[in-house]
Amino acid sequence: MKGLNTILLRDGRNIGGVIPDVVIDEQHEDTLTITDHPVEQGAPVTDHAYKNPAELSMRIGWSASSLALGGAISGIQSGTLLQGRLSTVRDVYESLLKLQQSRKPFAVSTGKRLYQNMLIKSLSVRTDAATENALICTVVLREVRLVSAPPGRSPASSQRNPGKTAPITERGTVNPLPVPTPKAVEEALSRARLND
Repeated sequence: MKGLNTILLRDGRNIGGVIPDVVIDEQHEDTLTITDHPVEQGAPVTDHAYKNPAELSMRIGWSASSLALGGAISGIQSGTLLQGRLSTVRDVYESLLKLQQSRKPFAVSTGKRLYQNMLIKSLSVRTDAATENALICTVVLREVRLVSAPPGRSPASSQRNPGKTAPITERGTVNPLPVPTPKAVEEALSRARLND
């Protein structure tokens, strides 16, 4: 079903299945972090660079009149096409808020690019007299990078020191050992010296 989402929405703009009436502005940002380290003499040394997650800012809008005529499809999330249409600008806004609150990565299609694994970082809406019957919002999205442990290896087995860094596991009831008295410690040390 994921392939169907890509085919259906490849050419149109959408945010996790919510299709805007109008896209006022899109700003794509791809950055690279280049590390610099100072040295005793001369210019700083660059020894590494890595790509930061992609960010996308979209200023988009919906009109109450277009929604009344059967506007934006909602719910192409997690590979399922949900039934129903959004009928008011309030429905669209609530749909975007739910998409943000779900914290589940989704696809975003723009005029320039198809993004996978995006989350809504911020959602801004401003209403004034001119936009009372419309929804104009700025959506800032950020790519998330998903990773998993290599197949057949548990997270604890891939750690350098699993005894210290592995997650806590249930071990049942553990009876504490009694703390030795100073006299018992002295006697144990005396016996150890005699055995040497």
